[in-house]
Amino acid sequence: MTQGHDRPAATGPRELALRVNPIACEAHGVCIGLLPELIAADPWGYPIIRPGPVPLRLLSLARRAVTDCPTLALRLAEQPASPPRPDRRRARPER
Repeated sequence: MTQGHDRPAATGPRELALRVNPIACEAHGVCIGLLPELIAADPWGYPIIRPGPVPLRLLSLARRAVTDCPTLALRLAEQPASPPRPDRRRARPER
């Protein structure tokens, strides 16, 4: 018998991505100032987050942007790891 609070086991590696709650965000711009490599402003000053995982070299700055958000509208969310990109150089088929 399974209990309602049981979670399925994690499958595969996970990455962290930034997410913004557009309802909670008040466009203070703190996140944009802290992490311009991943967050830009739209014409009204609201954050536009670059899609994809947060690179490891920027993870500490991303965590700080989440912590410093005045309205707690920014968060780091786990997502499945992206599959490796195929090498553009393809092996020639055997004949």
